[in-house]
This record gives sequence, C-alpha cells and structure tokens, in this order.
Amino acid sequence: MDVPAIDWSAPWLAPYRAIGEPVTQAVAAGVPLVEALNRSTDLPPRFVDQSALPAGEPYEAFIARTGSVPTRDNAHDLFNALVWQRHQPLKARLNALQVEQIERVGVGAARGAVRDALTLFDENAAWLQAPTPLIDALRQRDWKALFITHRTRWRDARVLLCGHALLEKLLQPRKAITAHVWVVPLAVADPAGWLAEQLTPESLALKPWLHLPVLGVPGWWSLNDDAGFYDDAVVFRRAPCALKNDLPTA
Repeated sequence: MDVPAIDWSAPWLAPYRAIGEPVTQAVAAGVPLVEALNRSTDLPPRFVDQSALPAGEPYEAFIARTGSVPTRDNAHDLFNALVWQRHQPLKARLNALQVEQIERVGVGAARGAVRDALTLFDENAAWLQAPTPLIDALRQRDWKALFITHRTRWRDARVLLCGHALLEKLLQPRKAITAHVWVVPLAVADPAGWLAEQLTPESLALKPWLHLPVLGVPGWWSLNDDAGFYDDAVVFRRAPCALKNDLPTA
C-alpha cells in the first residue's frame, strides 16, 4: 500500500486505532488493503477494489446501489474506510444526501452548493463537544481564551476528527491544518448519530461549522505547550466580526 508509516499513538487517531492498526499490520505483511479491511469486521459496508466501479457511474451512486465502497491502495482511502467502519450511520447519511443531489440535479462540471458542503464535511469535518466558554471562544476566534485562559476546560471537551482527508493530512503534522468543526451538545451520547440527523440540505446551506487549527488542541502536539505557539497570526487569525452558529451548543 502506498502509505507512509502511521503513528497510531497520535491522539487524533485514538478512535480508529483498534481497527486501523491491525489493518495496517496485515497490509505490511502483504495482505491487500481491501482484503484486510473486509477481514476486520463483518459489518457493512464491504470494500472493493477501485476497478469495480463501472465507468460513468458516480462513486456515491455505486455505494448506494451495491453497499460496497471502491477503495484504492493509499492512505486517503484507508482513512475513508476506517471512518466508514467507525461511524457507519454518519457516512451512510452523507452518501444518501449525495445520491439525492445527483438524482435531483445530475452530475456536472460543478457539484453545486449542497454537494460541495457534503464533500467538505466528508473530507475535512470534526465535531466538538465542550463547555460553553470553549465554544464561545472558538466562535469568536479568541484563541487566547480558547487555548490559554480556559486551557484546563479542555479536560471536559471531546474533539473527534471524521474527515478522512483531514486524517491523511495529519500524517505530516503542520500547525496550519484546520478542521471544519461542528458543535455537538455535551449531553449527546452519540455524536455521530446526532450529526447524521442534523445533516440536511437546509442545515448545510447555513454553513454551520467553525474553523479549528487542530494541532492547537491541548495535549495533541507538544509544541503547543508553549503559549507562544498561538501567537502565529497567520494560523490563529482573529475574526473580523462575531461569528454565528445555528446549531445547539451545550
């Protein structure tokens, strides 16, 4: 498989380690990625080689029709598969909405606003459950309050990355890597299921996400132990005005 070594001890990979580490060990021993993924669970979906996707059939439509996910031998598709395995209802909802939009407007040179938003979620989303002071600071891009003043409050927060391109980027950590974060109420026990219910063309049109440089999360990167880490105005940019988010907060 064309994938660099993966440090499964990275905090952002914790939700996927139990599945992903055995898969990559099997691949390192010579097992094809698709076979290793299918061995790892009996639950849907199944994974098939990219060559199984017929010419001219949209990727999302094929998944809906067959219950199988075309998969290439690379890190991008590995992480896509792991998110499918870990958060199947959420990925299935994204797929259903994509197919709905394809059936409604067809496949053209441009995806359209809803499909663009769905693709953005699929590739780069995360969710955050956190105390109100952290959510408010993130909305306002008040990085000092978010990461320094209220730093101890992160013990009561949970960040989970579900965008597979985002997970791939973090194979080579850089301060500027930023997630599109959806706020989930603290009381929600099943954030992925809650988000699946929230995802509609109407909610997506509101662009209800916030921007979080994920390596600023306390405990995620040793470099952010130094308060000066957050002085980089290119990454930790101030908001020009107050930001709004129409989803519940906590």
